[in-house]
Amino acid sequence: MHSYSRVLQRIICDFGADHAFGKVNQKLQEHYGIMVPTSSACRITEYHGHQIGARKEWRCASVPKAEIVIGESDGSMLPLVETYLPEGVGVSHDRRKNKRLFWKEARLSLAHAKNSVTPYVAATMESVKEAGEQLMSCVQRAGADEKTQVHCVGDGAPWIAHQVEEQFGARGTYLIDFYHLCEYMAKAAESCAPNDKATWLEKQKERMKQSQHQKVLLALRPYLELAETEEAQAPVRACYRYISNRPLQLDYKRAQEQELPIGSGEIESAHRYVLQERLKIAGAWWDSQNAKDMIALRVCRVNQHWDEYWKQAA
Repeated sequence: MHSYSRVLQRIICDFGADHAFGKVNQKLQEHYGIMVPTSSACRITEYHGHQIGARKEWRCASVPKAEIVIGESDGSMLPLVETYLPEGVGVSHDRRKNKRLFWKEARLSLAHAKNSVTPYVAATMESVKEAGEQLMSCVQRAGADEKTQVHCVGDGAPWIAHQVEEQFGARGTYLIDFYHLCEYMAKAAESCAPNDKATWLEKQKERMKQSQHQKVLLALRPYLELAETEEAQAPVRACYRYISNRPLQLDYKRAQEQELPIGSGEIESAHRYVLQERLKIAGAWWDSQNAKDMIALRVCRVNQHWDEYWKQAA
């Protein structure tokens, strides 16, 4: 790798961060008229991703203190591959002949001050605790202090709500993604109002936006399926349980009055442009460490630390 200049390494990483390594040569030929082995493009890109991931601190632009910061977290499954030696074979055996393909969750967090459109992001494939700590870091970088209100939105995964409570305590609020909730109510409408599902559903949506979840529960109750009904055939029960188990996560009226989001579309979009566009391309299966390195590389670019890294690496 030392035979490649830092300038060329940066160019290779720039292409490798966005495209399959096999296509890096095409980009290099098109723009610079040079070629490198695909294996070198892979090695150089993953090396710098690893170096980026090992950095603990980045120089951050000073941001004003924020009264309200919006934070979101969510998980996305990534394709991984693990090679191994079967029992009874020597170390000279080709491990590539024995591999296990599986999926593992990467947890992405972002935060920005209210009215800002530039989030700070972080991602991990480790524990939910680390994901919570990353969310806290993002919130702090967005301008939060001990007095800042932190408004979080998520899809109802228990680990997100738990980490919001653990990291922010009383100054943090957690709201269930409204559109995720609507999916439950839409399925329940099939049983509650088969002849006029649209009207029934709109009425329940308006009630939820007014934080009147008890009225929605009353509307569902007469149509609850019998206890022996299988879960797959009990959409009303599923909706009723989903709402009744989350009474403190449904205050949509407060959020709208403060002009805060009630949907988690921002983090879902971030999954696509931070993780999925590169790590979930067709045919890609990643070694766990290489996936972590690529995540670090792409997070670095989104957070606009790219130039800083290469100045330090020069």
